[in-house]
Amino acid sequence: MFAAAPGAPVVVLTGLAEESAGLAAVAVGAQDYLIKGQAQPDVFGRAIRYATQRKHVEQASAALQRGALQAAENARLERALLPTPIIRNGAFEMVARYRPGRANALLGGDFYDVVETSDGVVHAVIGDVCGHGAAEAAIGVCLRVAWRSLVLADAAPQALMGLLEQLLMAEREDDHLFVTLTHLVFGPDQRSVQVLRAGHPGLLLRTPGRVELVEGPAGPAVGLESGVSWPEHDLPLPADAGLVLFTDGLFEGRVGPGGQRLGEEGLLAAARDLGVLSPSGFVDTLLDTTEAAAAPFGGLADDVAIVHLGWKAAQ
Repeated sequence: MFAAAPGAPVVVLTGLAEESAGLAAVAVGAQDYLIKGQAQPDVFGRAIRYATQRKHVEQASAALQRGALQAAENARLERALLPTPIIRNGAFEMVARYRPGRANALLGGDFYDVVETSDGVVHAVIGDVCGHGAAEAAIGVCLRVAWRSLVLADAAPQALMGLLEQLLMAEREDDHLFVTLTHLVFGPDQRSVQVLRAGHPGLLLRTPGRVELVEGPAGPAVGLESGVSWPEHDLPLPADAGLVLFTDGLFEGRVGPGGQRLGEEGLLAAARDLGVLSPSGFVDTLLDTTEAAAAPFGGLADDVAIVHLGWKAAQ
């Protein structure tokens, strides 16, 4: 009975000598029971109405409990995806923001991290696990923790990427799951940054009054091909520059009734209007601007992570 219609309220009608059967039915999920010959017509109708109401309350309570448990689990995963950076001195500045998309009940796999090692080198990463859900978020947490551990163990970028790829292939449940990421290394001379991109969008280079989209060479996303290498290139870093990393949720929101998306060109146009702002003002206003543009068409379709990086003395 319950297996055939688990969402239906149940009222059991028993014989006078079968009252124990009615109690047993209530114990396993029925809302009420009545005894034959003792239930007046109005009592019978009222019992059915009350049973229906109790079933609705029961279902709503269960849904609230499931939602609370899911929210708590999502919060724990988000804290692991978006960690406290390790910055050993005050010379380097990081501003990071994260905002869930409209389907935030399905947690995404956006992650970032920043680690300054004892030699004064600053390492940064931003990544995006394809798909949504607890499994994808858990993969993102594994990769972020592994990235931090490998950086602290002084792994070279190519070796680090190869190990992340091995970890992803061992942990993923779906062979088609992949991860895009950008790995940066800021040298202590503050003059350049080493960039390695694996299928991830480009980055914004900010100088006073000017914002550029920098892409350069890139390799495939992690998990698409095994045994590949990812090109690295040195990006000159002017003395007054900052770099902005972001996930694709920032520019993939719909901004037109025909399904038109903002795109990277639209993002760049919006960013150029904000070039004179402080790092925190730039990040907050850019995020608010893109979210406002997408709001009439359903809001941000995906999670968004933005990280602004740069040397304080330069800014």
